[in-house]
Amino acid sequence: MRNTSFWWIMLLMMLLIDLYIFIAIRSSLFAYSSQRNRSLFAIGYWSVTVLMLGTLLLIPNLPDHDAGRLRRSVVFTIIFAFFLAKILAAVFFLADDIRRLTQWVGGKLFSAGNNEVGEVSGADTETISRSNFLSWLGVAAGGTIFSTFIFGMGNKYNYKIKKVPLTYPNLPEGFRGFRMIQISDVHSGSFNNKAAVNRGIDMILNAKPDLIVFTGDLVNNIASEMEHYTEVFSRLKAPMGVFSTLGNHDYGDYHRWKDAAEKNANLERLKQIHGQMGWRLLLDEHLPLERNGSQIGLLGVQNISGKARFHSYGNMAKAAEGASQYPFKILLSHDPSHWDAEVNTRYPDIDLMLSGHTHGMQFGVELPWFRWSPVQYVYKQWAGLYEKGHQKLYVNRGFGFIGYPGRVGILPEITIFEFQ
Repeated sequence: MRNTSFWWIMLLMMLLIDLYIFIAIRSSLFAYSSQRNRSLFAIGYWSVTVLMLGTLLLIPNLPDHDAGRLRRSVVFTIIFAFFLAKILAAVFFLADDIRRLTQWVGGKLFSAGNNEVGEVSGADTETISRSNFLSWLGVAAGGTIFSTFIFGMGNKYNYKIKKVPLTYPNLPEGFRGFRMIQISDVHSGSFNNKAAVNRGIDMILNAKPDLIVFTGDLVNNIASEMEHYTEVFSRLKAPMGVFSTLGNHDYGDYHRWKDAAEKNANLERLKQIHGQMGWRLLLDEHLPLERNGSQIGLLGVQNISGKARFHSYGNMAKAAEGASQYPFKILLSHDPSHWDAEVNTRYPDIDLMLSGHTHGMQFGVELPWFRWSPVQYVYKQWAGLYEKGHQKLYVNRGFGFIGYPGRVGILPEITIFEFQ
């Protein structure tokens, strides 16, 4: 079994939390129930727990092909959501236990000083009961988070178009009214519904963009993941072309290869797939874009990250060499941490950088007046438009998904830029 120690540690943690929650619920919500109901609760609770824990141990042994990976993701998500729900419920039970402990200690300290010799304090003999309100609140909170994750699995193909108007004083006149679409993070190895993906492609084509760009992570790990979807993404066409770059997952760094040669062959095959689909893959280089007699520069780098845990393959200096001739420049760079690491400090002539990578963690809240996702504690720029001086960065939320087969609050994105 792969990663045996991880699974056993996870199993022990879940078992301990399960035991704590079982005791808490039984002593509060079933405190005055009949023995029969208490027994039914115990049988039902531990039956579900054993089923979940047993399934968790079997997950690494599921087949490692497309269908097997999908089943593994769905099963793991259900177990993870169930586990997270229990952790959230445990927070409320723990708060109640802290309340009970504080009340018990207070009773010990203050009652003892007021009693005559021979008197027994009520705090010594009475059990401080659990709060049914906090118990039910914990169960409700846990149920809500579990239901949210399950519901979110229905959003993985719920593509949303985001229109982003951009105004630049130095944009050549011929590019006024220029429309560009960005998609990112396809992660084709996670797909299992070709019809749904085709609907997303239709949305892109119906928008009639002048240019389409893709900012990395075409696959999860292996080039062969695109076998069933090459025809689908080959449909993407635009008058000025389709341009792409690589993301951290495209290099196969998260897969076990027999040797370096096999890994390199996989990367070369993926590069060929870009070409077969009619996409122009930019590997640390730039080229001109022409429209209505005007010209701007399009740059593309291999993955460059400002985070130490991600390997940087790209060479920004190589991509920018000779690009100063263009009055306006767009950079395709997968990882948004590249923005602060290098672009806005050393390349002030990059007008717009387009990235992806974060997916918005596929979980969060986006309201007109409030945005939040756990990924913001890792990435300063994690979704949407950011500005520093005259430079702009846009972080696409991703077209696909990986890990969690769903989206909660942060939906898959097709971005339409309208240059004014």
